[in-house]
Amino acid sequence: MKRRQSLIHYKTIAFASTIAGAVLLWAGPASAEARFTDLQYSKWAEDSINYMANRGTVAGYGNGQFKPEGRVTRAQAAAFLVRELYPEQQPDTKQTYSDVSTSYPFYREISIAARNGLTGGFPDGTFHPDAPITRAETAALLTRAYELTNGNQSTAGLSDTATHWAAEPIRTMSSNGLIGGYSDGTFRPNQSVSRAEFTVFMTRVIRFERAAAIEAHDWDKLISYMTVSEQVGQMLMPDIRQYNGKATTTVNDGIKSNLHDQNLGGLIIFDKNIIDAKQLTTFTHDLQAEAGDIPLFLGIDQEGGVVKRIPGGTNLPGQMALGAAGDASLAEAAARLTGEELKALGLQVNFAPVLDINSNPDNPIIGMRSFSSNPDLVTKLGLSTIRGLQQSGVVAAVKHFPGHGDTTVDSHLGLPVLNHTRERLDSVELKPFKAAIGSGVEMIMTAHIAFPAVDNDHVTSLKDGSSVPIPATLSKKVLTGLLRGELGYEGVIISDAFTMEAIADHFGENQAVVRAAQAGVDIILMPQDSASAHQALVQAVKNGSLLEASVHDSVKRILELKAKYGLFDPQESLSTQLGALSKVVGSNAHRAVETEIAEKAVTVLASRNSAGPDLIQAGDRVVIAAADEEQAKQLQKQLTQAGSSMSLKTDIAIIGQANTNALLNNADYVIAASYQFRNVASQFDWSGTQGIIDYLNGKSKRYALLSLGNPYEMLYVDDVRSGLAVYGKQEPNTLAGIKVLLGQLEPKGVLPVTLEQ
Repeated sequence: MKRRQSLIHYKTIAFASTIAGAVLLWAGPASAEARFTDLQYSKWAEDSINYMANRGTVAGYGNGQFKPEGRVTRAQAAAFLVRELYPEQQPDTKQTYSDVSTSYPFYREISIAARNGLTGGFPDGTFHPDAPITRAETAALLTRAYELTNGNQSTAGLSDTATHWAAEPIRTMSSNGLIGGYSDGTFRPNQSVSRAEFTVFMTRVIRFERAAAIEAHDWDKLISYMTVSEQVGQMLMPDIRQYNGKATTTVNDGIKSNLHDQNLGGLIIFDKNIIDAKQLTTFTHDLQAEAGDIPLFLGIDQEGGVVKRIPGGTNLPGQMALGAAGDASLAEAAARLTGEELKALGLQVNFAPVLDINSNPDNPIIGMRSFSSNPDLVTKLGLSTIRGLQQSGVVAAVKHFPGHGDTTVDSHLGLPVLNHTRERLDSVELKPFKAAIGSGVEMIMTAHIAFPAVDNDHVTSLKDGSSVPIPATLSKKVLTGLLRGELGYEGVIISDAFTMEAIADHFGENQAVVRAAQAGVDIILMPQDSASAHQALVQAVKNGSLLEASVHDSVKRILELKAKYGLFDPQESLSTQLGALSKVVGSNAHRAVETEIAEKAVTVLASRNSAGPDLIQAGDRVVIAAADEEQAKQLQKQLTQAGSSMSLKTDIAIIGQANTNALLNNADYVIAASYQFRNVASQFDWSGTQGIIDYLNGKSKRYALLSLGNPYEMLYVDDVRSGLAVYGKQEPNTLAGIKVLLGQLEPKGVLPVTLEQ
C-alpha cells in the first residue's frame, strides 16, 4: 500500500449523516471559543482532544459534551482515521461486511477504511462495528495507517506484550515514544480504549509524523497533515497593533486566539508593538513559542530613513541618501547591519528595499524612500541591499512590483493607474525587479496599482459603481503571467497591505483576498479582518474557486523559505537573545556606517559661483527657520554642539509666525529648513520657504536652504543661491548637513533624482 503517495491532498471537514442515539454527533470541529466542558477529569488529554477537534477529526455529543471516558468502537475508530486521512473519498456501493449495511451510520467510513487497508474484518465476513476497540488493536491500526517503522527508543518494560498477536505494532509505537505502559510495567493490550485515550494516541502519531516531515524538510508530506485552515493560515500575515483598545506589546489572549483559530503563518510588527529592544525581543520570542510546530514569519518595515521601526537601533539615513552617496558597498553594509539588528530582535522579514524608481516629483508616497530616478542606480543599490539583508539571515521583501515610482496617487488613499507602454515598463519600472529576480530575491511585494499595458481588465467598484481597472495585487496577468511566467520568478509573492484604500474601497475585503490568492499572491499582508479573510479562503478552497493545487504551491514556497532562513531550527533561549542585544542593536560599528552614509550623501543644491553653500563663520548669530519647533530645536542643538568652538549665537524662527522677519533681520546667517514628503510636490505650499528666500536675498544675507525631505525645492522655490539636500530629517542626516555648513565636511553627494517638472 502506498498511502503516503495518496496523502498529498487537502484535508476538508467531512460531515456524516445525522446520527441518533449514543453514537457521535458529527457537527464539525469544536472551535477555540467553544471548548468542551466535561474535560475537568481528563486534563491530561485536553490538548489532544481540542487539537483533533480543531482538525475536524473528532467531535462531541452537543451541549459541550465530549464524554472522554466513553469507549471507542471499531466503527468510530475507522471514522476517526478516514476523516483524518481520506476525507474526500466516497464509499463502495456494494456492502463490504455482512454486519455493516449501507444504511449503517458509519458505513462510508468503514468502507473507505477497508478499501485503503486501514481496517480488516473477521474470518466470517463480519466487522463487529459496535465492539469496543482495544489498546492492542489501536496500536495495530495506527501503525498500519501511518506506515510507522521502528524507532530508537527502548521498549523494555511492557511485560504483557511479548507473545501478544500485536507485539510488533506495540513495539513500533513504543520505540517511537508514542505509547507507554502502566506503573506496574504492563501495557494491558486487551483493555478497551476510551475516547480520550484514542484521541491522545492519534494526536501523538500526527505530531510525530509532522515532526518527521519537518526534520526531513519534506514539505509535501507536512502539507498532507495540514488542514485547509492551517494551509490558508500560512497565507495570512495580519498586523496586531491593538487589542481591546490598547497597544499590543505582549502575547495577549487576542493574539493567542488568532494564532490558533486562524493558524496564522506570520505577523507584521509596527511601532505600536514596540516599547524598546528588550520588550520587542521578548515579544517575538513569546510569539514563536506560541506558534506551534510551524514558526511564524515576523516582518517589519525597516527601510531606514523616513520608514523605520527599530527602537534604539541604527535607523540609517534612508534609501535616497544612499542614492546620493552612490556607493554600492555602503548600501550592502547598511542592509547587512539592518539585518543583523532585526535578527537579534527576533524578526526575519524586512519589507525592503524599495525598488521603485522615483521618476515623478509629484509622487506622494515614495519620494526619498527610493534610491533614485535612475533605473541603473536603483538596480545597483537594490541588489546590494538585497545581498546585505540575505547575508545577515533576513529575508529581503522587495517592493512594490511592478513599480510605484511614477504615480501621483498614494495607494493608501486611492487606486493609482500607470499608463505607460510595455516598452517603457521594461526599460524603467521593471528593470530593477528583473535584476533582483536574476540575483535570487526570495520575496516580492505587489503594488496596488493598475498597469493597463499588462492587464486592461476592469470590474465594477463596490465603492461607487464605476468601472475600475484591476490592480497588480489582484491581477493574474501581472502576477502569474508577467512575474512568474515571463520573468521566471519562483519565490514568495506577498501583497501590499490590504488595509489600503486602493483595495478596500473598490473590491471588498473578502472578495479581494480570494481574488489575490487566485491571481498568484502567496501571502496576504494586513487583511482588515484576518478572521474573515481566513474564512473566505477556507470557503474558496471548499467551493473550488481557489484551487487546492495553488494553495499547496503557495504553502510549500512559504515553508521552504522559512526553512532556508532557519525558522524551524530550535530557538535560542530568551536570556541568550537579550544578552546579545547591546552588542548588536545600535552598536558603535553600526553607527559608524550610519554616519558615513549621511556624510557622503550631503548634496549641494545651489551655490554662489559654484563655490559650495554659504558657510557659517565664527561669532555668527545663526537663525534656524523651520516649519515646526521640534525640528528647529534639533538643528539648534546639533549646531551648538558641532560649532562649540565658534562662539555662535542661535535663535529659532518658526516659518509663518509674525516675528520671523525681525529674527531674520538680526541674523548673520540663516538655516532655512524645508521638508516635503507624503504629498504632491507641485501642490505643496512653498510660499513660506519662498518668502524667506526672497527676504534673505533682498538683505544680502548668508544662508542655506536645507532640504530635509524630497529634494525638489529647486523646482518650486526660485532664486535659491545656497542650498543643501540631506534626504531626511533624522539626526544623522541633519548633523551631516550642519557639519558642511560649518566647513567641517565637504559635500560630495550627487543628486540622485532629475529635477524636471
